[in-house]
Amino acid sequence: MPRSGARAGSITTPHGVIHTPAFIPVGTKANVKGVLPSALTVLGAEAVLANTYHLYLRPGEKIVQDAGGLGKFMAWQGPTMTDSGGFQVFSLGAAFGKTISKFVKSDVANEGVVTVYDEDVASQHGQLAIIDDEGVSFTSHLDGSLHRFTPERSVEIQHALGADIFFAFDECTSPNELYDYQREAMERTHRWANRSLKAHQQNLSANKKQALFGIVQGGRYEDLRRESAKTIAALGFDGIGIGGSFSKEDMRDALAAAVNELPEALPRHFLGIGEPGDILEGIANGMDLFDCVAATRIGRHGSIYTNQGVIHLRNGKYRDDFSPLDPETVIPGTEQFTRAYVSHLVRAGETLGSIIASMHNVGFILNLVAGARQAILNGRFDNYRADFVRTYYG
Repeated sequence: MPRSGARAGSITTPHGVIHTPAFIPVGTKANVKGVLPSALTVLGAEAVLANTYHLYLRPGEKIVQDAGGLGKFMAWQGPTMTDSGGFQVFSLGAAFGKTISKFVKSDVANEGVVTVYDEDVASQHGQLAIIDDEGVSFTSHLDGSLHRFTPERSVEIQHALGADIFFAFDECTSPNELYDYQREAMERTHRWANRSLKAHQQNLSANKKQALFGIVQGGRYEDLRRESAKTIAALGFDGIGIGGSFSKEDMRDALAAAVNELPEALPRHFLGIGEPGDILEGIANGMDLFDCVAATRIGRHGSIYTNQGVIHLRNGKYRDDFSPLDPETVIPGTEQFTRAYVSHLVRAGETLGSIIASMHNVGFILNLVAGARQAILNGRFDNYRADFVRTYYG
């Protein structure tokens, strides 16, 4: 394993400090599924991220604004973040009905549009997203009604939601798009980044309280990632997000190409990354923030993270396994439950089983990243990562 560029730092927001590297649990609709906000604090979360698309459609940004902003609306005391909604809009269009993945295998590259799909927008309705240079027209997954997002509208909605950190509107592409379209989408993302930044700067009140991150695109192509990072970094954003999708094999090189062009002083967020090994890969490449729904999504289906890898508690062999969920990792609030008990709950369709598994998984990832931060401070991140990868992936 090559020597890393891992770094530890902090981001100060109006609602508290985020110590980096940090995992940000995803509260898509102003809730982290199956986990109370108070429990998130116990588990070690310092911030949460919600989704602009979903909150725009329901309950509407005006209701969140009238409640005092995202944090007060969901009774969360710490820093908050919102994404731009671009990922969900894309999943309604070209990628509708495909299996969700941040990655694809390299052997299926360049075979057309695949992969990105959000199970929260799956329905018989929202199967339309048309992108033009001004913005995106899309149908709601709730009722099929027609809506329009532009960079300015996305910023306006996110101003109303009131998160401490939010993202510029971008075009999220499939990793399997051909080079020419990746360049076209990247250049459109750059123009939208400029428009997002101008819209934010014109709102003096929001500009004082909220930080805006630009997003780097470019797919799997190192030259595009490098160009995009250089362009976005020069615009004057408060931080940088790395967006889009990769193949597993291309992630390290594409990420490194982007990071090499980013200023050391700006925070860097690796959007939608939650697989343990991928988080550590991102940290090794100098990324600071991560978010993903995977921890609660697999938890709802009865699967949990352990230091020995993911286990599926629906499997029969766990029916009489009275060991802790993960004997090597103590997660506050779930450490007293056995595999047999949670296996019984998920097999019986009891909601508590999904709650316990989701809490355990969120705690596991938070614990992993907190351990990585401490290892960086102690000068032993490379060893920490190698030890984890060896036991987790065998």
